[in-house]
Amino acid sequence: MASTTPGTSLSATSQAPPQGKPHSINEYVSVRKPPHLDRLTSTTHQESTVESVTIDVEDGPDSFVPGFLHMPPDFTSQEEHHHRTAAILLSGAGGGVTGPSSIYLSLACKLATLSSGIPTLRLDYRYPARNKYCVADVQAGMKYLQDLYGLDRFVLVGWSFGGAPVFTVGGADQRVVGCATVASQTAETEGIRKLAPRPVLLLHGTGDRTLSHACSERLYAMYGEKGDRQLELFDGDNHALTGNAGMAEAMLCEFIAGCAGVEVDDGLRREVVETELVGEDEREELMRRGGDLRGPERRE
Repeated sequence: MASTTPGTSLSATSQAPPQGKPHSINEYVSVRKPPHLDRLTSTTHQESTVESVTIDVEDGPDSFVPGFLHMPPDFTSQEEHHHRTAAILLSGAGGGVTGPSSIYLSLACKLATLSSGIPTLRLDYRYPARNKYCVADVQAGMKYLQDLYGLDRFVLVGWSFGGAPVFTVGGADQRVVGCATVASQTAETEGIRKLAPRPVLLLHGTGDRTLSHACSERLYAMYGEKGDRQLELFDGDNHALTGNAGMAEAMLCEFIAGCAGVEVDDGLRREVVETELVGEDEREELMRRGGDLRGPERRE
């Protein structure tokens, strides 16, 4: 019988890439946009563009990683006043593009629709749970956004295993201006020690049976006292923060906006941040379609 005791790592025991090819972006066509996007467009009277992207990764022949890029309406890289910040959203040990409780599906649209919209990339992995390759995927995503759109400041968000590439890249690359995680593991996260004074946001449910909330408490301590750190524990909630998905999404949205220097006033909070684009009864099915229930995260 498998243990029900929460662990500290979902990284693969072998770093060798598995057999077979990475997933195609065509597998995720049904989760390109959230089901109730019309609620956002009806209040803001604008809609971000969503591009299906396949990004080359330079660590091997024929290597590519798929994702969805949400761009603000009428965005041009030549805008001198633009904050030049993008967000990259990463899933867990099974990969995927919708995130915990399908938060990413909604969050990306909202970030791109803010007053000074934040381009947001929902990025899959070529070889999930293998940090070496996932780090290369993130670096390729950053290069893609910088080369094509002039974006050179990044906020990284990771769920579960996704904390490993988030803190590995964040600790080593000064272009990363903030990091946030949901139910992160502690394995392969030593980079968080080099992150300060850049801000970090750590979210975790105390009822998580996959990765203990002690992981986020440990990361909070590892970050140290020389920067802006925030730890939010949700009483009794699970690995995907099913019971607090709306609140977690709002916290992530405002954290990313703050890192980009984008003000979220009461009007934006009401019209954008708090608008429900994914129904509570739709979250699990959308996670399934988006590949986020392929790995051990399917356990709560």
